[in-house]
Amino acid sequence: MLDRIQAPEFKTIDKIVIPHAVAGKLDNGIPVYTIDAGSQELTKIEFIFNAGMYYQDMPLLASAANNLLETGTSKYTADELSDNIDFYGSFFECNVGQDFSSIVLYSLNKYLESTIVYVEDILKNATFPQNEFDIYLSNKRQKFLVNTQKVNVLARRKYGELIFGEKHPYGIDVKLEDYDKIKQEHIVEFYKKKYNSANCSIVASGKLAPNLISVLNQHFGKEAWGIANKPVVDAGPAMQNKQQKHFIEKADAIQSAIRVGRLLFNKKHEDYFKFQVLNSVLGGYFGSRLMANIREDKGYTYGIGSGLSSLTNAGYFYISTEVGSDVTTNTLEEIYKEIKILREDLIPEQELEVVRNYILGQFLRSVDGPFALADKFKAVWEFGLDYNYFDRYFDAVKHVTPAELREVANKYWQEKDLIELVVGKK
Repeated sequence: MLDRIQAPEFKTIDKIVIPHAVAGKLDNGIPVYTIDAGSQELTKIEFIFNAGMYYQDMPLLASAANNLLETGTSKYTADELSDNIDFYGSFFECNVGQDFSSIVLYSLNKYLESTIVYVEDILKNATFPQNEFDIYLSNKRQKFLVNTQKVNVLARRKYGELIFGEKHPYGIDVKLEDYDKIKQEHIVEFYKKKYNSANCSIVASGKLAPNLISVLNQHFGKEAWGIANKPVVDAGPAMQNKQQKHFIEKADAIQSAIRVGRLLFNKKHEDYFKFQVLNSVLGGYFGSRLMANIREDKGYTYGIGSGLSSLTNAGYFYISTEVGSDVTTNTLEEIYKEIKILREDLIPEQELEVVRNYILGQFLRSVDGPFALADKFKAVWEFGLDYNYFDRYFDAVKHVTPAELREVANKYWQEKDLIELVVGKK
């Protein structure tokens, strides 16, 4: 009999065995990575391209090209594409980030051959109709104007520019005049250069059909498609702004947006794992020191957090929050105080153990299901890493010491190295 009065024994996570993606290729050389797992007859297929904002020649180009892919092809209108995919209970989405763009198809296995023909047409024959482009641009411009009244949006835009430099691809801040510069022909040119078989990788996950590779070969692997042009961009090093403190006044703001951080490294760096543990203590989860101080104790904000964002060609650390304008200065003082404590004092072993268990527990949650496993694979594949990365991550989290974390804090969190940005009122 199960004794429901007695709590189960607490167990630490010693190791997680992750099912690995299986690498293969289509006949024309497109890399295909498959993760065959799960119990539902459902497949997710991601077509990934080096076509993120890092590769664009002008602002708005990468996002516009990706978002407008499904607005029409040489065979189908936007409505026809949507209706035909919906008819089979499938789902299609476009995504774009700093480094990569993707189009994703979710389909029941029995309808995969019926739905993938529309993805093929989108990838090979998108037309970007002028009327769809005009509507998209008008909506984006209006949203831009609305967002310029929001302190958190202004802070996010400006922070990237301060961290990377205003001319670096990661730091370019979209301006209102950029909406007048971009034209439909720019989108078409970007699509032709970036969305092609030479620049494509495929990740398939789910309970995969036995004929999946055959289906992919039939539609995408018979021959090269698009203009064979795999983009190589060397934007040079990111150049963090040398001025430490920045303030953008919004006289009518009720809240002020705060960003504190610096240019740093991505997950390929030797200190990445230790820094992630240290960041969790500071502001990486709900029980962090910043939350305990600034939200729970002081009541200055609903939420505050910190993180290390890892991009293919760089990385950056940030602390982010929105607070009442009357407590902006007090909040900044408390942020720097918490960082100073971590530079000077050892983290108590009990607190560190809580953070270790949190990190490992979150990792366990993040590999639940085939689609999550695909995301974990992409998290290392995008950086040219392998699954050994996760073993090293586990080892670092479990064995890092308070003294090592204090050393990392002193190495990367000196106040003179941090950029401070406030948008609102001080």
